This record gives sequence, structure tokens and C-alpha cells, in this order.
Amino acid sequence: MPTLPPDPEPHRHRDVAESFGTDAARYDRARPRYPSALIDRIVAASPGTDVLDVGCGTGIAARQFRAAGCTVLGVEPDARMAEFARRDGLDVEVATFEDWDSAGRTFDAVVAGQAWHWVDPAAGAAKAAGVLRPGGLLSVFWHVFDPPAEVTDAFAEAYRRVEPDTRFDPGAIRGADVYQVMLTRAADAIGDVGGFDAPDQWRFEWEHVYTRDAWLDQLPTFGPATRLRKDKLAVLQQDVGAAIDAVGGSFTMRYTTAAVAATRTA
Repeated sequence: MPTLPPDPEPHRHRDVAESFGTDAARYDRARPRYPSALIDRIVAASPGTDVLDVGCGTGIAARQFRAAGCTVLGVEPDARMAEFARRDGLDVEVATFEDWDSAGRTFDAVVAGQAWHWVDPAAGAAKAAGVLRPGGLLSVFWHVFDPPAEVTDAFAEAYRRVEPDTRFDPGAIRGADVYQVMLTRAADAIGDVGGFDAPDQWRFEWEHVYTRDAWLDQLPTFGPATRLRKDKLAVLQQDVGAAIDAVGGSFTMRYTTAAVAATRTA
């Protein structure tokens, strides 16, 4: 789910960007993984197996790339998330990507899952160009959520009640347009910085069935909820849980994992 309405500079909202580590274990447990077809396509399009994972969080994508035979280095601004990822043997350095020191290291692929909107698009594209080997791939990707209307409407109504002054637009959680704004912004910045072939967009569609408990476990990991007081979060979960109960206690989430990919020119 998007954590902010379309904003020309979401990367400036550091309070949101670095709020996910408040419960890193829940984040890692509840957040969806990435389609194996996406991982395989990135690996196949890269000249080698050295991967830099920008905004790696708890290591969800990094573990998938590692399982595909890659050597992965993570860069993560939240020390709590980085520490969680390290527990599983991942190599993670704590920094924003813009300020991270590559120390002359280069990579076959630079990836970012659910994170590139927290990176300055122009600075991030330039940094990626500087650390990619010729023919290397930059691929940034997001999950587009399409929950049933009943679940979305319950979330929106409850969130408006607990946070009436928020700048987050609960109605946007059912809009793919929010994600297309991020995809277009990323592609434009990559094209403008130079050093890359024309960016391409990839889409992978899939579904996942959520029980009431599984969805309520994930709900506190979304940006608008990470900073709620416990009493407000309880109201949010109660109302959304009631909506899921009303549709039989579970629902099918339709996902599209959308990516922008560009190859570093020689």
C-alpha cells in the first residue's frame, strides 16, 4: 500500500521512511515476498551476480537474490532493520543511498524493493550509474495492492476517524495511479541522468489469500500506521478485522509487482 499520496519529493519525509523499524520482526514476517519471475529476470539481465540492495530493510528481497545464487550487499538507513537483516547472515551497511560510500566497489545489479521512493530520484540514479559495471542493471520495483473494496473502504473510514488531520489519503490505497506516478518519476530520473539505456517497465501479476489475522498482522507495517498510538492502531485493526469477518474471514489480494529497469551503458 502506498504510504503517501503522490508527492514530488517523498524522499524528504524521513520520519515515514525510517519508521518501519519500530517492529522489524513483524515487518519481515508479514510483508509479501517478490515474485520469483521478477528475481529470475533481474538475475538473467545482469552480467554477473554481485547485487547491491538499496533500502534492503529486513532483507526480504536480499534473501531471495541470495537464494538465486547472488552475493548481496544491503544499504539501509534504519539501523534496526539492518540489524535484523544481519541476523540472517546478510551484509548490510547503514546509510541513506545518497550518502553511502561505495569505497570504489562496483556491482552487476542495483535493486530496490518498496524503497526507491525514499531515495532522491536524480541523486539515486546518478549514484547507481556510478556503482554499476558496464551492462549492469538498475531495477527498482513496488507491489501494487488491489484489495477488495470492502477491506479498502473499512481501512479508509477507520483511518479518517483515528487520524482526521493526516495528509495521507486513505482513498488512494485502491489506486494504481499512485504507483504509476512513482514508476514514471523513477524512469524519468534514470533517463535524465544519462549512462543508461532507455528504461523499461515490467509487470508481474499474482494473488495471495489473506486470513483476517494475517492481514491485521501486516497492517501495522504500512507507513500511515507505523506511527499511530496503540489505542488508535487498535481501533484501526478492529474495524478492518470486522470488515474481513463480514466477507467470510479471508480475502484474495490481487497484486501487480511493477518494476522500472535500465541497463548501464558501456
